[in-house]
Amino acid sequence: MSNIFAIFKKEFRSYFNSPIAYIFITAFLVFSGWLFFRGFFLIGEATMRPFFSILPWEFLFFVPAVTMRMWAEEKKLGTIELLMTFPLNDYEIVTGKFLAAFLFLAITVLLTFTFPLTLFYLNKPDIGPIIGGYLGALLMGAAYLSIGLFISSLTENQIVAFIISIFTCFALFIIGEQIVITALPSWLAPLFNFLGLGSHFESIGRGVIDSRDLIYYVSVIIFFLFLNIRSVESRKWR
Repeated sequence: MSNIFAIFKKEFRSYFNSPIAYIFITAFLVFSGWLFFRGFFLIGEATMRPFFSILPWEFLFFVPAVTMRMWAEEKKLGTIELLMTFPLNDYEIVTGKFLAAFLFLAITVLLTFTFPLTLFYLNKPDIGPIIGGYLGALLMGAAYLSIGLFISSLTENQIVAFIISIFTCFALFIIGEQIVITALPSWLAPLFNFLGLGSHFESIGRGVIDSRDLIYYVSVIIFFLFLNIRSVESRKWR
């Protein structure tokens, strides 16, 4: 556990050792705020729906930007060879990196707390969808992080990791969309609907916390972290 914490501290500090983290957080808040308040004044309803409906699409670009350097930079700079010589298990390194990225993402998302506060100041919004929306956002963000972290372990080029992560997250997000499901054979539709990251996010975003959605996201996160560990292990045998 102490090894995981050591990797976690190293990775989390690295975000704030350069202006990149501050630029990411500022850009995310400005972009999200503009979309939220623009929709809020157009609709005239005390709802967070405009914010949560656009959030998965923001994550498609923001999350891969967070994860693209986590393994790719280690490979490019050669520091991964040094890291592998430390008395650390592969799962400890992967878990530490993932938790650092997740905390960074969670802080960024939770800094939007001023949006619901504005709604409560102006009106009395339904709190269920707001709590569900934030929970769904953190789970979806964690799933995107695990995917991006795994893909970053496959290349030493950050741009390649960024682009492939966007494509993979986008594919997993839309396969449960209605436009995709209607084009599939009827026997495949339930499977794609279940596998789609977006369909589970919509369910939680309505304020309905279903254990099947939670199990789905946890399974996706564990699956890609497992692939990440195997990817790191395979490097030792080259």
